[in-house]
Amino acid sequence: MSTGTSRVPLLERDAVTPETAALYDALLAQRGVVPNMFKVLAYAPGIAQGVGGFLRALLSDGALSGWYKELVAVRISILNESEYAIRAHNASAKKKGATDEQVAGVREFERGPYDAKERLGFRLADRLHRGARDVDDAFYVELKGAFSDGEMVELFLTAAAFEMFPRFIDGLHIPVTPLPAAK
Repeated sequence: MSTGTSRVPLLERDAVTPETAALYDALLAQRGVVPNMFKVLAYAPGIAQGVGGFLRALLSDGALSGWYKELVAVRISILNESEYAIRAHNASAKKKGATDEQVAGVREFERGPYDAKERLGFRLADRLHRGARDVDDAFYVELKGAFSDGEMVELFLTAAAFEMFPRFIDGLHIPVTPLPAAK
């Protein structure tokens, strides 16, 4: 769990490259806070920029809505027991339009306020978490009946990406980013 002191000190804006400072400014404008993950990624400015661009593109509205992809990230974060990622993506899902009921329902998504297609996407996340072999041909045919090719790419990539980020965050003990103060 990501609480306490980070194994790698967090870099504040005055200690980063100009390019990374611009990323901090963009994150602050978008989220109201610079996530602590980026304060560690700042040690590798090119990676910080790449991750920022990747996440912006991945979690924006596309073939799938951004709020739904955030909830898929929450589901994977729950399975990985990453409090940092759960909190961050719950907040982002709400900001992108998910209801309180949708956010609260992710832990027990089969009974949550989701349609059949959304539940199927969460089942994919669970299967990918166990391993790609769990996405057998029969399950893929079920997915293909519900999702377009573009939706499949976004869904698979979202679930796969959020296997990596919680491990990076929690392995380095990066503390949970405080939510921005209410305005």
